[in-house]
Amino acid sequence: MAAPYNELDNPFQDPAVMEHRPTTQYATLDVYNPFDNLGVPPPYHEPSVQPAAPLPAATLQPTVTPGAKKQSPTEPKNYGSYGTQESTAAATADLLRRQEELNRKAEELDRRERELQNAALSGSALRQNNWPPLPSFCPVRPCFYQDISVDIPQEFQKTVSIMYYLWLVSAGTLLLNFLACLALFCVNGSEGSTFGMSILWAIIFTPCSFVCWYRPLYKAFRSDSSFNFFVFFFIYFVQDIVYVLEAVGIPGWGFSGWIVALGTLRIGHTAAAVFMIIVALLLTATATMGIIMLKRIHSIYRRTGASFQKAQEEFAAGVFSNPAVRTAATNVAAGAAQNAFKP
Repeated sequence: MAAPYNELDNPFQDPAVMEHRPTTQYATLDVYNPFDNLGVPPPYHEPSVQPAAPLPAATLQPTVTPGAKKQSPTEPKNYGSYGTQESTAAATADLLRRQEELNRKAEELDRRERELQNAALSGSALRQNNWPPLPSFCPVRPCFYQDISVDIPQEFQKTVSIMYYLWLVSAGTLLLNFLACLALFCVNGSEGSTFGMSILWAIIFTPCSFVCWYRPLYKAFRSDSSFNFFVFFFIYFVQDIVYVLEAVGIPGWGFSGWIVALGTLRIGHTAAAVFMIIVALLLTATATMGIIMLKRIHSIYRRTGASFQKAQEEFAAGVFSNPAVRTAATNVAAGAAQNAFKP
């Protein structure tokens, strides 16, 4: 249905247009006839211009809410990020951290690969023994090569480092045990056997523990050797038992454990007893840490897929690859054959 016609919508009803329509008083060029009145144009009347009605004051002034901040025309508008800026910054920082970690791991892998390649090309010239770290003027040279960051895979480096520090702590504890037994012998001359045994433990256990259980552990993680894992488990289990006996401190065994330390305190030798109690604490901590690390390494060993059959195969391959063993086996076989053919 069409909307009703409104005269106000007609543009020809505008007062500005109506006043210029041709009338008898005012003629326009459209109705001008040059042949009327002997060519005299009609008089020109200046149109009357009505002043425009002023706009209401309410339309000129913008509505301003009391207490609202006046928006500057040059101030950028904040459309509201709803926390996206903070989350984007956190995500960017996390990506940068991960990128740095990946770059560091890539550089470490490249360095290890270059060192292994150089070692394979130059043989043993590059991998010179570096442990124990002895001064250059010492006539005794290093006996082993050890570099955990190069030989050990990255996921096992922390475990091997902890075991190395545990060996250092146990060696230092045996030295302190020797000093504590010396103090006991000074205050009680009847404890000479304890002092003598402490010397024996310090001299024998320090190098033997390194060779018998730390080096097999190092080789096990370096080459994923089941045989070396079994050697480590067997010897380190015995070592843990010795750690517990050291912490207990059976009299006459050369250990300044709890029994000997408290007995020294009971007879009134306070200074020596305090020193021995400190050593007993170290022995207890060493025994506890040894049990924890044994369980941890056993769990790692079970995840590597090693087995007793694999250890047997490695042992057999290692034995038969030894030139001395092969020569001895050949001689034995030749002698047996000769004896068999003799009349």
